[in-house]
Amino acid sequence: MEEIFIPTLHTFAMKNPFTGSCGAFRFRIVPEVEMATAKEVDFEKSQIHAEFWHGPFCYEKSEMEGNATFPMSEEGRTALIKWLMDNV
Repeated sequence: MEEIFIPTLHTFAMKNPFTGSCGAFRFRIVPEVEMATAKEVDFEKSQIHAEFWHGPFCYEKSEMEGNATFPMSEEGRTALIKWLMDNV
């Protein structure tokens, strides 16, 4: 199975949510960004929250099967990918 694509931390630092799928497996990732200054993200205080479900329907029409929160770091991003892959 291919590894699930998750965008770079920069995407999440810009407060962009991300949705993706792998077959019937669907997921949604939403950043929780804390700012250090008006223009700088405090990565140590920021997090990435993820939820997943299986089925043909969108997020709003589905029941979530799991959720987790990860640090907004490369280690957190890697752990997020592993968590998603473990639940496909």
